Amino acid sequence: MARHANPLEPPCSTHVAIAFVIIALVLGALLFLWHKQERILFQPPPLIEAPSVSGQVSYDAVDGQKLIGFIAGDPRQARGVLICFHGNADLAVWQLDWARSVEHRTGYAVFLAEYRGYMSLGGSPTYTSTKLDARAAYDHVRVVFGVDRDRVAFFGHSLGSAVATELAEIHPPSALLLQSPFTSARAMARLIVSPPVVLVWRAISRIHFDTVQAVAELDIPVSVAHGKRDRIVPVKMGVDVYEAARNKGQLLIVEQAGHNDVAEVGGEEYWQWMRNALQSPDIKKAE
Repeated sequence: MARHANPLEPPCSTHVAIAFVIIALVLGALLFLWHKQERILFQPPPLIEAPSVSGQVSYDAVDGQKLIGFIAGDPRQARGVLICFHGNADLAVWQLDWARSVEHRTGYAVFLAEYRGYMSLGGSPTYTSTKLDARAAYDHVRVVFGVDRDRVAFFGHSLGSAVATELAEIHPPSALLLQSPFTSARAMARLIVSPPVVLVWRAISRIHFDTVQAVAELDIPVSVAHGKRDRIVPVKMGVDVYEAARNKGQLLIVEQAGHNDVAEVGGEEYWQWMRNALQSPDIKKAE
C-alpha cells in the first residue's frame, strides 16, 4: 500500500535546509573567532590623555616595536625588582599607586610593563607579541638597570599571570607571583564559548597560554592570590594553578574579594603574602 505524505511532516528538503543553516552558523562562529580572537582577549581601554607621571621609561622589543614601562623605586638600590604584567583591560600606568605600595612595604622596586597596542602605543597585541614585549621588559631591567637574575621576580594579574609564567619558562626569576590566574586559555574558552567551539578550540586558537602545565615544570617558588568572589576567573582556577606548581610558594584566598580588588580587600594579609612570596621582611616605612 502506498504511503501517503503527512501534511504536518516537513519534507526532506526542509531538514536538509535546516542542517545547512546550522552548519553555516557554526562555521560562521568559528570564522569569527578565528579572525577576532585577539580582539576578544586583548581589550585595551581608551586613554583620553596620558597622565604626567615620573618614572616612565622607553625601550624596544626585538622586532623594533616601541614600548614603555613605569618604575617605582630605584632598581639599582632596591632589595630586588618585581616585573609586573597587567590584565587584558588594564593599563600599566593605572597600577602606579599599587606599585608604590609594593615598594613601600617590601623593599622591591617595581617595573610595570606595558603591552603594544595599549596606552596609545603602536602595534596590535597578540599571543606572540606578548612574549616579545615581556622579554623586552626583562632585558631592560637586566641590562639597562644592571639587576642580577637572582634579584628579579615576576608578578602577573589575570592575563598578565599567563604572560609572566611564559616569561618564567625562558628566564626563570627568583619567584613567580600570580594574582587571579587562569589555568589555560582553553579552560577559559569553556567559560565563554559554546561546547562545539571548545571541541575545536585547539585547532582554531592562536592563543596557547597553559599556566597550569607550565608551573608544574618550573623549579621556582610559585605563589598565588585569588579572590573567592571572582566572577571572571573562578577561584578554583587559582587553586588549581597553585596545586599544580612543582615548587609551591604561598597561597592566599581572600574571602570577600573579586577579580580586581584582592589587594584592597586583603589588606595586611595580602601584603604579608607578598612579603612571604618575595622572602622579604616587613620593612614598611614610617608614613
